[in-house]
Amino acid sequence: MKNKKIILILLALIMLTSCSLPGLGKGVQSDGIIVAGGSTSERQIMSEIVAQMINHYLSEGKPQLINNLGSSVLILQAIERDDANISGAMYTGTSLTGELGLEATTDRELAMTNVVKGYDDKFDMVWFPSYGFENTYAFMTSRKFAEENGITKISDLEKVKDSVRVGIDTGWLDRQGDGYDEFQKLYGFSFDTIRPMEIGLVYDAINNKNMDLALGYSTDGRINAYDLVTLEDDLHLFPPYDVSPVVTKKILRRYPEIEKILLKLENEISSEMMQKLNRTADEDKIEPTIVAKMFLEENNYFEDKEVVPLKDRELYKDIIKDILPIQGGK
Repeated sequence: MKNKKIILILLALIMLTSCSLPGLGKGVQSDGIIVAGGSTSERQIMSEIVAQMINHYLSEGKPQLINNLGSSVLILQAIERDDANISGAMYTGTSLTGELGLEATTDRELAMTNVVKGYDDKFDMVWFPSYGFENTYAFMTSRKFAEENGITKISDLEKVKDSVRVGIDTGWLDRQGDGYDEFQKLYGFSFDTIRPMEIGLVYDAINNKNMDLALGYSTDGRINAYDLVTLEDDLHLFPPYDVSPVVTKKILRRYPEIEKILLKLENEISSEMMQKLNRTADEDKIEPTIVAKMFLEENNYFEDKEVVPLKDRELYKDIIKDILPIQGGK
């Protein structure tokens, strides 16, 4: 009898826990707007920006968030299970070779075209135009080192290849497609001193002068905090990782205003701005919801921005023909 009581209590707790998680099951089934975020500050900030924009413009259908989903695959699975219907941030390069299983490309326009069409065909979702920034691999160094050695692009590193100390992401050495092997083939040189380390340590390694050069992520807040210089990938080793929201067609039919709301964010966030937003969250320890709120208030929620509806864009004409189009410009 005692064991049965314990089992009943555990079952009750599980049921209560599952019911209390925002966005799971009930919200989507009742046409609720559920935005799936991620485990990084960047994804959480972007999901908050999307949710707060929708909340600002819609009188009904107030959005909820699910955060701490650790990858694009997990976010997609949450949407496919009807636990969410919007992703605040998806990356072209990641989704192209990941959930779509297509070949990588360094052509930015082609990458965007392929994910837009791929998500429509495979998942019946609309991949929106980019916010205006990408988060890709980037070589970076201190401003002093760059100026002293006349380095602005990756090709310039050939003249210091024998002396420069390089810290790289642990997985990059063996990474296929845009890893160290491809780097050597494309750029035609290698480094004498190269040290694999956790990605989070490479920025501090430069800042503390333990390394001269590092391979990190282009929108990391520490680039801004430490005044680092990112080098131009002049031979285009790294594929584009442009960032966009992704929305189910079902929720667009229910709330067609979402199209216009999200298009107000098109090309409004540069990589430099995203670095600053990430820095505010990671270095200044400000919650992503507050970071998003400050950003939107500073920009007046892009109230006056005119948008070009998706139905008027060649890439999207067939994709949204079965969705009620937004009329008007503003």
